[in-house]
Amino acid sequence: MKLKRPVQYLVILLTLVVTFLQIGLAAKPPVTDDLLYDEIRSKLAADQVVKGGAIEVEVHDGVVVLKGKVEEERQKDKAEKVAKKVNGVKSVKNEIVLSRP
Repeated sequence: MKLKRPVQYLVILLTLVVTFLQIGLAAKPPVTDDLLYDEIRSKLAADQVVKGGAIEVEVHDGVVVLKGKVEEERQKDKAEKVAKKVNGVKSVKNEIVLSRP
């Protein structure tokens, strides 16, 4: 009967882990287009390469469209990468154009 108590502890532990996982998953708010828009705009503004810039963001059903003008190709590329990394984004269409000063 030495095995009975450790098995009971294991069952209790597994029950607690599953319960906490269910609570954690249920607590996540749904990802809406408005939330995606806000998060993408915030991340673009904070990015040192993109520097916010004159980039417009549109989101429809998780599909992001980036528009506007930047001075360097690396800004355009980085803006797309930043948007793609946001949780809930399905795809990114990059319509940003280069505008040399």
